[in-house]
Amino acid sequence: MINGHGDDIYQYDNIRMNFSSNICHHAGLETLKAHLSAHLDLIANYPEPEAWSLEKMIAQEEGVSEKCVVVTNGATEAIYLLAQTFRYHFQLPAPSFSEYKDALSMYPQQSPLTGLWLCNPNNPTGEVLSIADIDELAKKYHLVVIDQSYEDYTDAPMLSVREAIEMGNVIQLHSLTKSYGIPGLRIGYITASAQLTEEIRKFLRPWSVNTLAIEAGKFLLTNGVNLKPDLNEAQRLVQMLRSTGYVNVRETKTNFMLCEIQSCTAAELKERLAKDYGILIRDASNFEGLTPHHFRVASQAPNENDELVAAIKSIVEEQVWK
Repeated sequence: MINGHGDDIYQYDNIRMNFSSNICHHAGLETLKAHLSAHLDLIANYPEPEAWSLEKMIAQEEGVSEKCVVVTNGATEAIYLLAQTFRYHFQLPAPSFSEYKDALSMYPQQSPLTGLWLCNPNNPTGEVLSIADIDELAKKYHLVVIDQSYEDYTDAPMLSVREAIEMGNVIQLHSLTKSYGIPGLRIGYITASAQLTEEIRKFLRPWSVNTLAIEAGKFLLTNGVNLKPDLNEAQRLVQMLRSTGYVNVRETKTNFMLCEIQSCTAAELKERLAKDYGILIRDASNFEGLTPHHFRVASQAPNENDELVAAIKSIVEEQVWK
């Protein structure tokens, strides 16, 4: 397990604004809370050993066989499950989500077959590969795993579940956590051909998805609205950060962005923002290929974005004039 992810708000007492997690904040969860409150009696019984009822609903939503869906305890459980199932020689582009490398190190290669592991949209850069690019890559490897956890956080076209299944050698990871803004409930799922999911199910742990998470997933698929970040506001934040003259920002097609600052380290900036301004960012220095000066932020409400930029300017200019 990797330490140093975003949303480590539990380490601080005074955070007012959280830019450290890519998840869209301010989601309206009141109806879900009310529904779960009315179904708390479910905790008195074991959940389904495998979340069959939720898998069936997802399959119907995607227009595929329920054999092609495997529900997991968040997308992160799916990552480790796939690493255990397919002991291929995987290529890992960098920078990208660090749990891929960690999972593969736990389950070393046992096969001469080749694989590619992608995050699309990519965390932490916000880059998006085209469907044509993915199609070409799938022709070069025995297996391609695509983590599409942030698929609802971009306007760029995404490879559909049906398209991926038809390709035969593509596995997709999805995250209801991201789509509905419920990181505390841990609900993810895998989609792939029935042949591939049959292998994956051999390594499933019984009861890994709890009863309330299953109930929440079914409720949200019926009544929820997928979160859609304000990408125009995200681009405004990109331009504001760049206009300070202190922060370099990579192009992004999502609500989150990879930044670099030279006047201090990301760790120093994070601590100053948290301590003096109640603002939390993601120190991105532990992503492979990045430096101690890289950090990531996810766009929030306009007034919050304004406060973030003003705080960074104040911190840097204070150092300049010392």
